[in-house]
Amino acid sequence: MSDTTQDGALATSKRPSDDAGLSPSELARKYGLSVSGARPGLPAYVRQLWDRRHFIIAFSRAKLMAQYSQAKLGQIWQVATPLLNALVYYLIFGLILDAGRGIDKNDYIPFLVIGVFVFTFTQSSLMAGVRAIPSNIGLVRALHFPRASLPISFSLQQLQQLMFSMIVVFVVTIGFGNYPSLSWLLVLPALVLQFAFNTGLALIFGRMGSKTPDLAQLMPFVTRTWMYASGVMFSIKEMLKDKPAWIADVLQWNPAAIYMDLIRFALIDNYGRDNLPPHVWAFAIGWAVLIGAGGFVYFWKAEERYGRG
Repeated sequence: MSDTTQDGALATSKRPSDDAGLSPSELARKYGLSVSGARPGLPAYVRQLWDRRHFIIAFSRAKLMAQYSQAKLGQIWQVATPLLNALVYYLIFGLILDAGRGIDKNDYIPFLVIGVFVFTFTQSSLMAGVRAIPSNIGLVRALHFPRASLPISFSLQQLQQLMFSMIVVFVVTIGFGNYPSLSWLLVLPALVLQFAFNTGLALIFGRMGSKTPDLAQLMPFVTRTWMYASGVMFSIKEMLKDKPAWIADVLQWNPAAIYMDLIRFALIDNYGRDNLPPHVWAFAIGWAVLIGAGGFVYFWKAEERYGRG
């Protein structure tokens, strides 16, 4: 557009922009822009995780190798730590407090070792999940990747560590007269379900820990209480036989107790079905699906907030 001034000069005025009056969100849609770090849809998020599966596996292996790199015995501590814990619990609970009553004396040590190693798997996954974001905040802020990779990777690390520990479990179990049989194959689905449950738990507490880092200081007290309530060192049914039946049922149905009991049932010949709660496999699957899938969705909903603020 143009106009003539009093001295005959030609004055021009700018043509109104086509973007005038558009809001920032409308401008973004017009030019195909998206919010940096915005949360993708759930199917797209799953695809992103699958595309980074090699990173998740490699990261978990690196963390596992670095865990005891400063110790002279190195990776031996992966097995020695829970084994020493089992020894301490045996001295205190097995010998002094006679917590093994109701369990055959030859079976109590395998019972205890399985309980300690299997519960440690869940406990370590939970603790690693709480610290997943705060302990890797530099990585989270520097690179763009699905943040669920971190809790999943740490759970996978704990699974790999348990695989080393299971060698000791098998040796101890055989040493007390429980030889391999078809029932030992039940260990595989039990561990798969426990891994799904642990991963969901790590994701839930991964989100909570990213917002409240001090939660990591509280969790050891929570997991210790959980351990004592899960029958790691004693038979829940035997210890609570004088109490209302519903108390023993609730404690036996808690996921940590369920996964321990399934593996004890698989490996110990004298640990029969009467030691398991009703519908034990249904509960094992239910806990894995509920916490695994629910934890994943819960973590995904806060994807764009990790590493901010």
